Amino acid sequence: MFPDSTTSYEDCKATADWLLAQVPVRPLLGIVCGSGLGGLAEMLKDQLVISYADIPNFPQSTGSAVQGHAGNLVFGTLKGKPCVCMQGRFHLYEGYSIQKTTMPIRVFKLLGVETVLMTNAAGGLNQEYSVGDVMIIKDHINIPGFAGNNPLVGPNDERFGTRFPCMSDVYDRDLQQLAHEVAADLGFSGFMQEGVYSVLGGPSYETIAECRMLRSLGADAVGMSTVHEVIVARHCGMKVFALSLITNQSVMDYDSEKKANHEEVLRTGEMRARQLEKLVATMVSRIELRNNQILQQ
Repeated sequence: MFPDSTTSYEDCKATADWLLAQVPVRPLLGIVCGSGLGGLAEMLKDQLVISYADIPNFPQSTGSAVQGHAGNLVFGTLKGKPCVCMQGRFHLYEGYSIQKTTMPIRVFKLLGVETVLMTNAAGGLNQEYSVGDVMIIKDHINIPGFAGNNPLVGPNDERFGTRFPCMSDVYDRDLQQLAHEVAADLGFSGFMQEGVYSVLGGPSYETIAECRMLRSLGADAVGMSTVHEVIVARHCGMKVFALSLITNQSVMDYDSEKKANHEEVLRTGEMRARQLEKLVATMVSRIELRNNQILQQ
């Protein structure tokens, strides 16, 4: 039913070891950039950029990759903290297995990452949201998971995490509170929201009936990424924080002439990108990391 492609602990470890041999600083913070938001990676100092195509065992471009996703792993420091940034992510609609799309998160864990910050572009289901709002994700609805498409399906490797991980505390509440405080300090509170994100498989946008159903289930925004990565990150014991940039308003009315399109997503990303980068960078400056280990060359 789903693409058959598992990723073993040994594969992830080999990839992490290869990457650590390239970089002088062990990253403690991981950042995953959504559509049109790859500029976050450009903020890193002392950058080392490695193309996904050059990384052993890493998912490779299918030719179906979406515009706005560059396809690089960027190492460096942000506000003095060692980071690794995914400039572009992998999606189910590209034909990858769910295990393959989430492999980079397991590699993050083996690199030493403690905290993952994720961004995505999403459609607004909550009619009180406006295009350009930034939603702090407080919870999610994993629609593909209802059909058994969960990244943890298959044999469980205890070296990553427990067989049945808790998902009631997925998004770190302290980081959510920090985001609100930083937004207030920066004068961004006027476009900040907090809500529930629902993931679908894509690549087609949602029908009106699907949008109405998701809204009735309690979803405030909908997209095609993030949730699977979040599940794996929590399985691995990492802290998680995620933001959705509301790039379009989902069509909920049969009389509406509006149509969802990817160009609008990218335009909105460009409009709000600088503020989003400032928000994340300021948050990073205030995050306390347990350990700042420098690798010996």
